[in-house]
Amino acid sequence: MLNNEFLTLGLAVIDTEAKAIAALTHKINDTFIHACECMLKCEGRIVVIGMGKSGHIANKIAATLASTGTPAFFVHPGEASHGDLGMITAKDVVLALSNSGETDEILTILPLIKRLNIPLISITGNPSSNLATIATINLDVSVEKEACPLGLAPTASTTASLVMGDALAIALLQARGFSAEDFARSHPAGSLGRRLLLLTRDIMHVNDKIPMITTSNSLSDALIEMTSKSLGLTAIVDNDKHIVGIFTDGDLRRTLENKHDIHTTNISSVMTKDCETITADCLAVEALNIMENKKITALLVVDDQQSLIGVLHMHDILRAGVV
Repeated sequence: MLNNEFLTLGLAVIDTEAKAIAALTHKINDTFIHACECMLKCEGRIVVIGMGKSGHIANKIAATLASTGTPAFFVHPGEASHGDLGMITAKDVVLALSNSGETDEILTILPLIKRLNIPLISITGNPSSNLATIATINLDVSVEKEACPLGLAPTASTTASLVMGDALAIALLQARGFSAEDFARSHPAGSLGRRLLLLTRDIMHVNDKIPMITTSNSLSDALIEMTSKSLGLTAIVDNDKHIVGIFTDGDLRRTLENKHDIHTTNISSVMTKDCETITADCLAVEALNIMENKKITALLVVDDQQSLIGVLHMHDILRAGVV
C-alpha cells in the first residue's frame, strides 16, 4: 500500500466514528434522563457488565463512574455465572453493554438479575434485542456501519458505547456537585491529586533544617548558614523569630560586586528587607505560582503571628511531582 492509501483509510475510520458519535445527539433524550435518574438514586453501586470488546468498554465506563463520584465496578458476565453474581446486591443498579443485545453470557444471568428486582440499564446497538427488551431502560447506540471495511471488528459501535458511558458519568458528576477536590481525593497519586491536595506544610523544611540567622550576625555567618542548609538562602529574624529580611544567592552576588567585606559587614545592611511569605496551609501549587510570578526560587513559611516556621524551595515542589 502507498502512504496516501494509509492516510485515506485512517481518515475514513475517523470520519465513520465521528459520524457515529454525532448520531448520538439525537439519542440523548428522555430515556437518557431516566437512566441518569435511576443511577443517581442508586443506594448501592453501579455494576457494569459486558463481554469481549463491549467488556473492555464496560470496564472503562465503570472506572470513569467510580472516579467521578458514582460508585461502580465491573463484573465479567462469564464469571458471574460461576459465583461473581454474588457481588450484586438488592441496592445496586446493573448497566449491561452488548452491541447485538444477544450476548449469551449476559442473557444467561438476566433472570437472576431480574429476580433481585433491581433496575437494569442496557446500552445496545439493537433496540429490538432481547437485552434491550428485558431492560428497565435501554440506551440505543446503534451505528450505521463499523469503521472496519469488513464490517466485522467492533469500532464505531464500541466508540459510541464509550461516549454514551462518558455522557452518563459526566451528567451524574454534575448532578452530584462533584468537584475538582473530590476528583483529587480519588486520585491522590496522580498529578491532579498532588496539585489539589498537597500543602506547603507537607513538603517544607522545618526545625533545624531552616536556614536562619539574626540581625546581629555578619555576612560570613550568613554564608556559613546558607552553605550548611543548601537552600541558597537564609532568613534573617529577630529574637521572636519574626522575619525582618532574607539573604539569597542573588544578594550574595550583588554584595560581592560591591566589594563588601564578608567578615565585617553586618547582614542587616545587605539583606533584602521585603520578602515573600506564605502560610503552611497554602497549597504547594499556589506557592509555585507565587515563585513563578515573582521569579524567585523559595518562600519563607510563617504562622499566624508571622513567625518563621519553615522554608519551601521550588525543588521541593518539583520533587513532590506537583508539576
